[in-house]
Amino acid sequence: MHIPDNYLSPATCAVMGAVMVPVWAVAVRKVRTEVSNARVPLLGIGAAFSFLLMMFNVPLPGGTTGHAVGGTLLAVLLGPWSACISISIALLVQALMFGDGGILAFGANCFNMAFVIPFLGYVLFSVIRDVSKGRRAEYAGLAAGSYISISVAALCAAIELGVQPLLFRGPSGLPLYFPWPISVSIPAMVLPHLAVAGVAEAIFTVAIFTFIKRVSPGTISAAPKPRFRGVYALLVALVCLSPLGLLASGTAWGEWGIGEIGKMVGYVPEGMRRGFSFRALFPDYAVTGMSGVIGYVISAITGAAVLVITFKLIGLARRENRRKALT
Repeated sequence: MHIPDNYLSPATCAVMGAVMVPVWAVAVRKVRTEVSNARVPLLGIGAAFSFLLMMFNVPLPGGTTGHAVGGTLLAVLLGPWSACISISIALLVQALMFGDGGILAFGANCFNMAFVIPFLGYVLFSVIRDVSKGRRAEYAGLAAGSYISISVAALCAAIELGVQPLLFRGPSGLPLYFPWPISVSIPAMVLPHLAVAGVAEAIFTVAIFTFIKRVSPGTISAAPKPRFRGVYALLVALVCLSPLGLLASGTAWGEWGIGEIGKMVGYVPEGMRRGFSFRALFPDYAVTGMSGVIGYVISAITGAAVLVITFKLIGLARRENRRKALT
């Protein structure tokens, strides 16, 4: 679901970025006013959870792969606005450090995964929990919200990709960017998510929520000073298990290199061939000179650490600013 650069036209990227700017602005304001300094590190932990879950690729029908996002999980744990910030930062780290998702397509990827999933998932979870009541309703809401929201996010990505050949063609009549129309992109992305990826998202969401509720209930109950020890242990476990994501062979649908595109359609769209290029530090979560497994683990450690430390520093800066304001 990570749309690479040059799959979308610059105009599409600009529109999607413009859509996300007010969302980020409100999210930052909400976090600043509603999240205590003691709970700010939890946003970093949530971002690390999302980052690591997206490394666990699962095989999808048709020989492609997909992954969970954890958007509904974070929305329930942190609130949807905080989840939006956490997942956006996780996607930024993925794009800049690992080349997973485009720089120009950052707004589109955030709309799909940091906006649609947490907000839709949270609404569905809240409705089912409040209407049905009880513990089973809570878990049913988690499962339904996570399953439906990631499938809708896949639909949004499919539409963004599928409108490209309709709107942007060169003088020859050939598509300038993503070459397949909506009639291909929607079933190719949505059906595998309904069949497999959505199920994986629901399983991860319910399992992690159950674990956190048992080892760190203050995280869920919004305790002023939650204890994160058990949550950190889960992060370490996910890092150690991250190489399981390498077992799924194939490339996620719509995330091929331009060479693969050329082989599949017989040409490389001009916008892709002449488009924006960026070299990430650890492309595809690989480390030069290391085996695939070791490189994947190093990438998992690096990404998770960057996210956790970033939000810890934000929390410390906020605490220091408040101390200065009171003196």
